[in-house]
Amino acid sequence: MSLDNLKDQFGSIWNSLSEGWRELRQTAASAITRFVPGENTNLPAASEVDDDHFVPTRSWAMLGGEVFEDDRRLIVRLELPGMDKQDLDIEVLDDHLRVAGEKRFERESSEGRWRVMQCAYGAFRRSIPLPCAVKVDEAQATYKNGVLRIELPKREVDRPKARKLKVE
Repeated sequence: MSLDNLKDQFGSIWNSLSEGWRELRQTAASAITRFVPGENTNLPAASEVDDDHFVPTRSWAMLGGEVFEDDRRLIVRLELPGMDKQDLDIEVLDDHLRVAGEKRFERESSEGRWRVMQCAYGAFRRSIPLPCAVKVDEAQATYKNGVLRIELPKREVDRPKARKLKVE
């Protein structure tokens, strides 16, 4: 294999990796969510965890979501595995849906050590832009199998009325 062929192959691999990384950053950027341990998070002490990457004060996770729109409503689905519905707080603020909550750590009943800690725990806040005005007082939320589903009926926007002006 010549040096030129090797350069071409490396360039192709590099371009593919760069493209994949850009795609991941663009699609996941809004889904990456920071979790901050709170009073009730109940994380193990660092001395109980052998995972070199475990930092109890820094925890990030991807909370995947979808926004579906038809002619009468928006439906937002957000993946929140390991949460209890009573730990969720949902608000519509102007043109954003804000979902906040706290995911608590559950201890095992036996003595032992944690070898890997990759799940995110703590308080989080996720903001999802809404593409249109909604009727907040008619919104409904359900939580099933780790997926939060919020249905937001659309609000009709007042259209300006036609009016003739007399030139004086």
